[in-house]
Amino acid sequence: MARWLASGPAVGLWLATLLLGEGGAAAAGPDGGAPPPPPPPSMDAGPELESDAGVPSLEGESGAVDGAAAASAETAAAVPTSPGPASTAAVPPLPRGAAAPLRVEELTVVGTRETHTAGSAHVLRPRDLDRLRQENPEAVVKAVPGVYARGEDGFGLRPNIGIRGTSPDRSKKVTLMEDGILFGPAPYSAPAAYYFPQVARMEKVRVIKGPGAISFGPQTVGGAIDFVTRGAPVDESGAIDLTLGAFGYGKVHAYFGGSTGRASYVLEGVHIRTSGFKKLDGGGDTGFEHNEWMWKGKYQLSTNPDAEQEVGLKLGYSDEDSRESYLGLTDADARKTPLRRYRASQLDRMLWHRTQIVGSYHARWRQAFTLDASLYRHDFTRTWRKVNHIGTSAIADVLASPDTAVNSILYNVLTGAEDSSTPGVDTIYIGPNRRLYVSQGLQVAGGWKGKTGPLDHRIEVGARYHYDRIDRLHSEDGFLMQGGALVPDGRPTIVTADQRVWSKALALHLTGATTWGPLTVTPGVRMELISTWSRDRRAGTLIEGSPQRVVIPGIGLYGALTPTLGLLAGVYRGFSPAAPGQPGTVSPETSVNTDVGVRFSPRWMRIEAIGFFNDYRNLTAICTFASGCGANALDTQTDAGRAHIYGLELFARTDAPIAPGIVLPFSAAYTFTRTKLLDAFTSDNDPTLRDVQPGDELPLVPRHQAHVLTGIETRRVDLTLSGTYVSAMREKAGQGPLVGTERLTDASLILDATVRVKVAASGQVYLGVRNLTNAADIAARLPFGARPVAPRWIQVGTRWSF
Repeated sequence: MARWLASGPAVGLWLATLLLGEGGAAAAGPDGGAPPPPPPPSMDAGPELESDAGVPSLEGESGAVDGAAAASAETAAAVPTSPGPASTAAVPPLPRGAAAPLRVEELTVVGTRETHTAGSAHVLRPRDLDRLRQENPEAVVKAVPGVYARGEDGFGLRPNIGIRGTSPDRSKKVTLMEDGILFGPAPYSAPAAYYFPQVARMEKVRVIKGPGAISFGPQTVGGAIDFVTRGAPVDESGAIDLTLGAFGYGKVHAYFGGSTGRASYVLEGVHIRTSGFKKLDGGGDTGFEHNEWMWKGKYQLSTNPDAEQEVGLKLGYSDEDSRESYLGLTDADARKTPLRRYRASQLDRMLWHRTQIVGSYHARWRQAFTLDASLYRHDFTRTWRKVNHIGTSAIADVLASPDTAVNSILYNVLTGAEDSSTPGVDTIYIGPNRRLYVSQGLQVAGGWKGKTGPLDHRIEVGARYHYDRIDRLHSEDGFLMQGGALVPDGRPTIVTADQRVWSKALALHLTGATTWGPLTVTPGVRMELISTWSRDRRAGTLIEGSPQRVVIPGIGLYGALTPTLGLLAGVYRGFSPAAPGQPGTVSPETSVNTDVGVRFSPRWMRIEAIGFFNDYRNLTAICTFASGCGANALDTQTDAGRAHIYGLELFARTDAPIAPGIVLPFSAAYTFTRTKLLDAFTSDNDPTLRDVQPGDELPLVPRHQAHVLTGIETRRVDLTLSGTYVSAMREKAGQGPLVGTERLTDASLILDATVRVKVAASGQVYLGVRNLTNAADIAARLPFGARPVAPRWIQVGTRWSF
């Protein structure tokens, strides 16, 4: 890694290799040859966009959009923050550590101000993230209406996020970006997000729904989430954050950077560790260690205001060692000892590392034209050794009905209460699933703004060529439970999967915004051209997927009734690619999505109500281990046919100062969602979709979800209280009374509190308590058995800037 960071020629050679192909000039093609050594980390796109004199602008924090992502972000939609003076924000900032301040904190859609944005878009600002004080991305995104998250490990290591009724399984139905660049390990070939960036190092989180979603892809059905990393400080400065807490928790988070003349840079690192809150029978660590490093630099080639040019480089490295398991509990055990873990999971362990590199170029001419380009590559390698099944029985079935004659024996073996006695029947199969991912590409976006008579125009055209692949080598070994310990059964290793899947995609988009008086129209169109291949090395077969050629149009309208009150409406096509390597009978997920609403945004306040209706022509589900699938069904697709998903999103936020130096922050987000499957079908591979009848509800979509945050912030002391409520959810598609082993997740209310005290001009101490009431709700029964929410968790820390 050090050689990469120090070697300019190596980086140049790697960039040339990327353009020529993954194997360079001698490469045998996308499926041939060994992968090159992991390159250095990634690059980014930028901070919030701003407006000047009421006329939409394509400018970034320092007067230029920071990379191609920001150009794309303009096309996305997003919310403003309350513009008041920085001195009234009582959250103690890191005074010299922040990036250059913005004139107006808001994200735009092709340059339109948030108050004219057609569709739903939200930005969690630095002060919002500081108030939440969360490293769990699932907890963070629940502060945005229309965004759901299914709990799994309690830490959010591998989040399950859905938007407006899309499947939350491994966030694979959401377009996920860091600084405008797709960060999923293989967004087209294997969209399940087994990697997620550390939220602690993010400055903002942008959530885009509605017509603005067509500027991103490949997933447009629900929307997109963009995690924005720290920009370079104006002065040479930095900060350090140290935290200790229950369950052996510790965090070190630091950054340092500065700007000198034409150059600017920032270096940031995060280390988080814990021994885990789950208690393994017989003892053992159930926690994790996670590290992330990022370096970003920019250099201005020209400072001529009529011809600005800038180049940038972003490098990143991440790794994790987590003793996490898919093995859950029976309902009875979850009620009695929710933090228990069975002995069968004592060998479970995930190891991964990731590198990223992104090079960027930005140019702007005469305040009217912009050009942004980013060249990127991410390499991700993971090995997860975990319990797969016991004998020929699915563990989820054993834990759902542990009292039957056979299952009671298998349950006792899983818990270590009994030894294995019948090899093959009560043998525990544990497999290291090894995967190697590559994701790389080039994206370019150009923008123009101008006037024709009384009309203001903003236009963006963009293109992205992307290649990604996944290599899977899954195997498993048999173990016998003997005296509470797992002993190898001595039989040969079983290889369950040995394959390579790869995809090539060309994505094009054209979006615009035209304003005439109080009316703003934002039409747009996206095109995805996708080709996929799947090679099964065990069977010796190569399957070329049916080419996917799709046009995704959309249009939004915003009408200002007054300067602070307006109506919005939009319609666009939703799209999610078909899984690679499937028979020609499967189809992509498609829908026609509409939303309509009202937005009121006076000074210090924003209130919004938006109704949405998604009419699915074909709803799909792709089977993963995380959704409870077995090895024989992994990555198979189920076409569920027609479906309706509709609901209402309410949002309110204010940062109104009530006295000099005193602010009462308040935000509230509520989502009501109904789902209905319209066609009858039977799925043999997805355990959440079995024998579906018309009228059945989709699984794992809460009907009600609400988040409220309030508190008081002064120059010396801040107090923040927040609560998140999620109603009970079905875990299998159905309607009416539950039957057989069907269950609901628990309705859950989680309360958090944080107190911060400023002890010096540049330092503060804080105390945080998560899950104040120590709720022990069942968050889900996926993958295998009941899983609890994280228990009460106390943390203390200090943060200093320099």
